[in-house]
Amino acid sequence: MSPIAKNLQHVQCQIAVSAERAHRTPSSIQLLAVSKTFGADAVMAAVQVGQLAFGENYLQEALEKIAAMKALAPAAQLQWHFIGPIQSNKTRSIAESFDWVHSVDREKIARRLSEQRPPELGALNICLQVNISGEPSKSGLAPEELPAVAAQVAALPNLALRGLMAIPAPSGDVARQRAAFAAVRGLYESLRAAGLPLDTLSMGMSADLEAAVAEGATIVRIGSAIFGARNYV
Repeated sequence: MSPIAKNLQHVQCQIAVSAERAHRTPSSIQLLAVSKTFGADAVMAAVQVGQLAFGENYLQEALEKIAAMKALAPAAQLQWHFIGPIQSNKTRSIAESFDWVHSVDREKIARRLSEQRPPELGALNICLQVNISGEPSKSGLAPEELPAVAAQVAALPNLALRGLMAIPAPSGDVARQRAAFAAVRGLYESLRAAGLPLDTLSMGMSADLEAAVAEGATIVRIGSAIFGARNYV
């Protein structure tokens, strides 16, 4: 068994244990393997043991990897999620190449994705990113901006507004982790109560997976715990 396969097995066990503690079924939580900075060989190692959903932050790197995986595993039904900041000049390639986008934080970006989504691909799944900790250096909508933008995005054709994504400020304190995720869940529930048919909470990474699952995450974005430490050089 490869190191990536062993790591995936370990993360899946973590999700199962966390789900049990939260009185949830493990199947209600999707593992998104964040493969940024790792090559197609690493993605292939994960695919060989059944991982099909992958998250990418950097567009050019992702496009090269998507093309490589079509050649390496043409029969695999891979699902590609864009989870990084989005510039206006990148929306066409994102709309044409991804199944999900987790990092929409402006109506303008959503509108461009809607206009540029090829109809034959079906609706592009969208999560709105919320800056739940109010960090100036981090992308995302302020909580008070969320209702208006969610209503605008939900009305756009070629998009399916599925839920919210958040990256809270790092904390080693589980109570603080849970409080941040609970705040995101509260916003999500408010939007559902207003009539939006949301079903997705994309939250939780390698360091705070258990807290995210306890507070209702339906997608956890795990990178280093699967692929190892990243080299950004």
